[in-house]
Amino acid sequence: MRAVLSIGSNLEDSWTHLESVTHEFADEIVSASGVYSTPPWGGIEQGDFLNQILIVDVDQAPLALLRRCQGLEEAANRVREVRWGPRTLDVDIVSLHDDSGAEIVSEDPELTLPHPRAHERAFVLVPWLDADPEATLRGTSITECLAGIDQQEIEQIRLQER
Repeated sequence: MRAVLSIGSNLEDSWTHLESVTHEFADEIVSASGVYSTPPWGGIEQGDFLNQILIVDVDQAPLALLRRCQGLEEAANRVREVRWGPRTLDVDIVSLHDDSGAEIVSEDPELTLPHPRAHERAFVLVPWLDADPEATLRGTSITECLAGIDQQEIEQIRLQER
């Protein structure tokens, strides 16, 4: 199964938190975006995030992959107090494709696929385009998804060097 993971952090050592995810999936990474500085999303006052997309091939059921991602968040002492608030680590499954390449769609409240707001979030789409310029989300190219986002929001996303 191929998974698109969106990882982000804006607390503590964000680079190290992102690296913990790339280390966990090191043998399964197909492609990875650069690391981007992105403004917070959702209206909560907080510092900018570092965000990255990893595309991985995993041999796990969707809920098992979700648990693995949640385990990484727990290891980073992720606290879920404020929706869209600051966090040490966020690991979201944005999209899953089965071995035939078909996008998996799920309305399960525990794991909705593809991520229901990914098409609205430049902090997901810009790194995803970097990792896979041919990517699609529900049949729409990532480039087309980005065309529907305010250009000012996109311009605030900047590639970072470690």
